[in-house]
Amino acid sequence: MKGRRTIRGGRVVARNSLYMASVSAIQWNLDLKALYERLQKAGKPFKVAITAVMRKLLILANTLLKEGRVWSATLP
Repeated sequence: MKGRRTIRGGRVVARNSLYMASVSAIQWNLDLKALYERLQKAGKPFKVAITAVMRKLLILANTLLKEGRVWSATLP
């Protein structure tokens, strides 16, 4: 495939919510900000880097729900 890829699958509301949460997270969460900056330095476009942050945020939320924990900046 040549050109840019697009994401059209999934739930639009959930995807938009994750996008906005990720934009906020790269400003305020040090771990996710470090991930985003590492990808930017590697030459990844904004959409690729923010999608990686979205995925990381989703995995983090899923893990916290599964383990019944509350998020904290430090490890328990």
